[in-house]
Amino acid sequence: MYLAAAFAIGLLLFLALWWRDRGNDFYRADSLPPAVEGQQFEPLPAPLPAGESPGNASGLEEPSDTASQPAPHIVQPPPVPRPLPTPAAPPAAEMAGGTAPQPIQSPAPSYPAQALRNGESGTVLLRVHVGADGIPYDVDLVQSSRSRALDRAASDAVRGWRFRPATRGGQPVPGEVQVPISFNADR
Repeated sequence: MYLAAAFAIGLLLFLALWWRDRGNDFYRADSLPPAVEGQQFEPLPAPLPAGESPGNASGLEEPSDTASQPAPHIVQPPPVPRPLPTPAAPPAAEMAGGTAPQPIQSPAPSYPAQALRNGESGTVLLRVHVGADGIPYDVDLVQSSRSRALDRAASDAVRGWRFRPATRGGQPVPGEVQVPISFNADR
């Protein structure tokens, strides 16, 4: 009820203001500004006939012979070549004078329930990149078991393993090792 009364009062006020100001054309533009009314403009110059040119399209004088000499510039020395990045970890076979990473905690992967129901079996071969701290930082699939669920389960399990890091010269270094994981649904 209050809402309807407020709306009606607002509408009446609007109509009263409109009725009072209906003769004023506040939205119409006034006449042109005084600076433009009496101002005269020069016509543009006529274009030159074809074939004639004043020497230069801008109409400025031609540069002298000294301007045709090369401008002085700073000669920059060639960039110093950056050394090529060294591989993060050489493969285990290339670790001459060192050792490859060795698993010290290697919990078995869980057999995916769907793969077990489907009787899926196979061996997954993974390349595990192990940091100098013994924690895997990347796992690559080298050979698939032809079951996406088994491949994923093996990869997830190996990511949780802990390794004795590779060594070179008695110091721990990043390395890689290949790990086969077999799944057998017949057991």
